Amino acid sequence: MFGKKKMGLILAGVLSLSLLAGCGNGGNAATATGEAKDTKAGAATGTTEISLYTGGSLNVKELWETLIKDFEAKNDHVKVKLVYLPAGTGGASTLDRLIAAKKSGQTDTDIDLYEGSLDDITKGVGEKLWETVDTTKVPNLANVDETYLKQVNNQAIPYRASSVVLAYNSAKVATPKTADELYTWIRQHPGKFAYNDPSTGGSGSSFVNTVIYNFLPPEAMNSDDPANMKKWDQGFSLLKELGPSMYQKGVYPKKNQGTLDILASGEVDMVPAWSDMALEQLAKGLLPDTVKLTQIDPAFTGGPSYLMVPSLSSKKEATQEFLNYVLTPEAQTVVINKMYGYPGIKWSLMPSELQEKFNSVSSGYRSFNSGELQQEIYKRWQSEVAGG
Repeated sequence: MFGKKKMGLILAGVLSLSLLAGCGNGGNAATATGEAKDTKAGAATGTTEISLYTGGSLNVKELWETLIKDFEAKNDHVKVKLVYLPAGTGGASTLDRLIAAKKSGQTDTDIDLYEGSLDDITKGVGEKLWETVDTTKVPNLANVDETYLKQVNNQAIPYRASSVVLAYNSAKVATPKTADELYTWIRQHPGKFAYNDPSTGGSGSSFVNTVIYNFLPPEAMNSDDPANMKKWDQGFSLLKELGPSMYQKGVYPKKNQGTLDILASGEVDMVPAWSDMALEQLAKGLLPDTVKLTQIDPAFTGGPSYLMVPSLSSKKEATQEFLNYVLTPEAQTVVINKMYGYPGIKWSLMPSELQEKFNSVSSGYRSFNSGELQQEIYKRWQSEVAGG
């Protein structure tokens, strides 16, 4: 699933950190189909191996294994070495290595492509770690919504995404369309709604952040200005008011899966959930087929997983060829089928059957990045809502 807080310069929960690196300088130009054409440099150097660093859950590893196999079948002069760092096994050290190499004056690195979070992008920008990408280097960037590229100054590529949505039992619930309709339903159906402790997962965090920031100007959602803390009172008042109507009069399950478990068992009829988690569990029969997904207005939050090319890499051209392939409809179909996430390219470029399948959750999401203020939200929630 999507890492479950994928928010930041662009967000959308919430989504999690994945680290990715890899690509060598093959001296070849990528075409709009993602296939590389041989050049004199490529012929002279033979096969170029690039290194791709990624982390997170096992399905991320399996996704890249599939994409690499498909890419190499079309491009025999570029090999992609996958370096997979399971969640919690030192992913942050990859970014640290890049920063240390830059500060020490190194002129090359074996990290050619890096999958990471919005926080990684921000830290890297300050250290001038990332190569700027555009359609002259990666033609299929034209397939990506330009808004998302502008939000990261073209220093990262959003190649997949997910968002928080409402998962509900359609046999018992009429589809809420707005946040206010949702809050009214919660009041009228005490005990039948749940969200997880926001500090334990992005779906609960998105619910809390949405309640609070719906009372603030839109630009506040991507601001770490401490002055915003003085504007949280209305949101926290609403969270406290809704508390007695929550599951078991104010029990907040742990982690994103905790709320999906009690939705599956029928203990509650509606929860916020990550789109990729819910879609995967529906596909595998872990959630009843009466469970449907929808986005409300104003939307919950979400965001992409990003790919960055380190500026120190000496294999940028080969890396760009691989990136060009990743942004083809063919590769993005693999992304959707493996990750149950949203494509990194425009929905209009995807097969019609996938557009139909994701129709209920593809209406969009809002980005959220409050920096260190997020921890202050957790503290106040724990004190005033959970402990109140």
